[in-house]
Amino acid sequence: MLEIRPAVAAEFPAAPCSAPLHSRAMYHVRRAEEIAFEVPAAYAPHSSGHRRAPIVTQAVGAVHTGITQCALDPGGAVGEHLHSFEKSFYVLEGRPRLTIEGRTWQLSPDDCGLVPLGVPHAWRAAEDGEEPCRWIEASAPTPRPEGHPSPDTFFTGAPAPGDDPETLDIRDPRARTFFRLEPGQMELDNLRIGAPVDAPTVSASMATALLAYSGIALKMLVDTRLGAVLHQLFMVEYEPGGAAQLHDHPLEESYTIISGEVEAEADGERFTLHAGDVFWTGVGCVHGFWNTSGARVRFLETQSPQLPANYSYRFNRDWDYLAEHLGGTP
Repeated sequence: MLEIRPAVAAEFPAAPCSAPLHSRAMYHVRRAEEIAFEVPAAYAPHSSGHRRAPIVTQAVGAVHTGITQCALDPGGAVGEHLHSFEKSFYVLEGRPRLTIEGRTWQLSPDDCGLVPLGVPHAWRAAEDGEEPCRWIEASAPTPRPEGHPSPDTFFTGAPAPGDDPETLDIRDPRARTFFRLEPGQMELDNLRIGAPVDAPTVSASMATALLAYSGIALKMLVDTRLGAVLHQLFMVEYEPGGAAQLHDHPLEESYTIISGEVEAEADGERFTLHAGDVFWTGVGCVHGFWNTSGARVRFLETQSPQLPANYSYRFNRDWDYLAEHLGGTP
């Protein structure tokens, strides 16, 4: 479980980028202890017990990606609102209720889903909840900052419904914008056997397959299958010794470390990421990961925009090989 320090209302100054915005380096690292929650002015009149921690924003150089951590106290609520951007979410703790398209769903940790662009929705936490609800929101493109002359979040004035929620059944086609990361779904050995036909999971197919390579397992959570068109959200797990060698993309990525630790590099800078840290890379940022910890590491990753049909990865080693073959210097 991702450990986040207690949420407190705080001023949230624009965080500096890890490198100058117009330098060759384009990335940002936010340490867990640097994540501060606030009550945004736009949300204050329409919510109670709700705090937000913007992490990947325009202030750090992002254009396509927004990452925000959210907290909702027991009995808290966020009134009905909609965005002019696409948004996905992943529940970390607690049991928030999400109302969308006229239905209220009871969510639990490891539930996730898509809030399509322009679709009204609202959040509520039960009065008798024992702990605050916490979730991650990934937005595409990057949300505009508060005070922007053209806002991208709109409250309808309707309160969050207080009716009893429905149990989320992801096998029900009517819950088509939701998914759940079940225990064991990142384990290759479990997939060799296959799930029984009555298992409470989405029917297995290529669209829900676990991708495994180079000591890395990848499980897609929110993508075109759920209706996303501007970004995708997935869980990644590295075995000890697993590595993604230096590469870059024609898109932005973010990584929220859920558990464990991993060595990372971005445009020549090496550092260690720990549980709760958030890392973002811009277009063309050369980055890589190496799990030297001796234990597994798991992180939630986003890509914005979605991968193109081809040429989505550019690995340094491939082009270094060509340079050497041609007699040049890599």
